[in-house]
Amino acid sequence: MTNPIEDAREIFLKGVARVDPRLLLGQAISLEGGTMTVRHAEGACAYRLGDYGHVIVAGMGKASAVLAMGLESILGDRIEDGFVVAKSLAGERCSRIRLAEAGHPVPDERSAAAGREILSLAERVRGFEAAGERTLAIVLISGGGSALLAVPAEGISLADKAATTKLLLASGATIQEMNAVRKHLSAVKGGRLAEAFAPADVLSLVLSDVMGDDLDAIASGPTVPDPVSWERAKRILAERGVWDKAPESVRLAIAEGLAGARPDTPKPGSPVFAHARTALVGNNILALRGAEEEARRRGYAALLLTSRLEGEAREVAKVFISLAGDIAQYGTPLRRPACILAGGETTVTLKGKGLGGRNQEMALAALAALDPRRPGHNDMVFLSAGTDGNDGPTDAAGAFASMELCREAAGQGLDPRAWLEDNDSYHFFDRIGGLLKTGPSGTNVCDMQILLLP
Repeated sequence: MTNPIEDAREIFLKGVARVDPRLLLGQAISLEGGTMTVRHAEGACAYRLGDYGHVIVAGMGKASAVLAMGLESILGDRIEDGFVVAKSLAGERCSRIRLAEAGHPVPDERSAAAGREILSLAERVRGFEAAGERTLAIVLISGGGSALLAVPAEGISLADKAATTKLLLASGATIQEMNAVRKHLSAVKGGRLAEAFAPADVLSLVLSDVMGDDLDAIASGPTVPDPVSWERAKRILAERGVWDKAPESVRLAIAEGLAGARPDTPKPGSPVFAHARTALVGNNILALRGAEEEARRRGYAALLLTSRLEGEAREVAKVFISLAGDIAQYGTPLRRPACILAGGETTVTLKGKGLGGRNQEMALAALAALDPRRPGHNDMVFLSAGTDGNDGPTDAAGAFASMELCREAAGQGLDPRAWLEDNDSYHFFDRIGGLLKTGPSGTNVCDMQILLLP
């Protein structure tokens, strides 16, 4: 142990390092004698690359550029062509795969251009297959792909799709709920990209940013069957109170789907998935295990609480504050020095006009709950941060909460509760030096929460 703030930072960074996409691909894929073997949780599959006339790569998501680099390092010039879109390119370079940036969390024109480019790749693949030239399409998928790759369905503009995304974000919708709606407004999501590549062999390599690793929710499931119906899409908009606020074209498209006048997304059992396989190469639990190892190396007793943390961020924060009290007063669930780890994806229902993300909101709620008279509150440190390095529309991964930061806020006359009500966690922590800034990490497996009591 050094000091708790530094310990929390390093524990987080070691967790993120465990899910470096290049490391994960190196563990999942091997190439021997022209045969590519892909290992995953359900077993392994092998591809004899010599049987294919073409190997094409497509990708979307925050980690897709680094995944592309990792794949190129394995397959080299066996890759004929490829196109991948990411949120940012922090020095990533490929020789065979073209890389591009687009908007996130709200799609922009670059997202639409990326979608058109990948559909163009798919059209080339279908041409190869029609000519009798077998093709392997490798699709690199990670969180953020729903916004980064955006081809609106017929009759829906990009602006209307973006407006719907903004409504769902502000409503506190979960990622599963958001993607259930978005895939029904898309020409490439919900299995439709697999449909575009059919009948070629499609191998999807997936880095999960979704709790429970639901493949149909990660980047809105572009290459897997979609179990979600038009009815579910409408119900989500209604339950989140945004149906009447949604653009007319969106409501019309859903109404047409419900009436059978607009086709639904491909469902389980559809022939478009006859030659499609998916391998999960990394997820939140791997990052948490890396963090757990580092915590123990630094002398903490560590408990990995869950990788499925969800709920309103400011309410979840209270759980960690309660745990700090029990550790300090009763030595449960751990004796000190203690480290509690959790991961997942919480939500924020926007009411104010400030700037922040779900991790900074959670840290601010934790700081607002600190009371120097209560056991554990004076020396605990809490960190909530996104593994991708960007929490919401900010340049911070997350933020810390501690009594030292609480005193700094008081010294500047800042009331954390007022800033919390305005959802302005970023500017609050910027004032008191409580932000964690790592820069884009090149990976994306949800968030991590770290509670330390030295």
